[in-house]
Amino acid sequence: MQTKATSSSGVRRAYQVNEATTAYRLSRSTLYKLMSAGTLRSVKVGGRRLIPVEALEALIGGGDR
Repeated sequence: MQTKATSSSGVRRAYQVNEATTAYRLSRSTLYKLMSAGTLRSVKVGGRRLIPVEALEALIGGGDR
């Protein structure tokens, strides 16, 4: 069982919230505010909230801050 949100080829497709805070240097509260406002797309899988890499890249590339 894979513990990280990766594809079968090993390419990361999504981050858990705590992983995204480290990888993108954003606070947990900022990520949840962006998700709540609809600015940052996320999906709930079981008990985990996952943020697609594409959503984070779109935010960093030109999203509202």
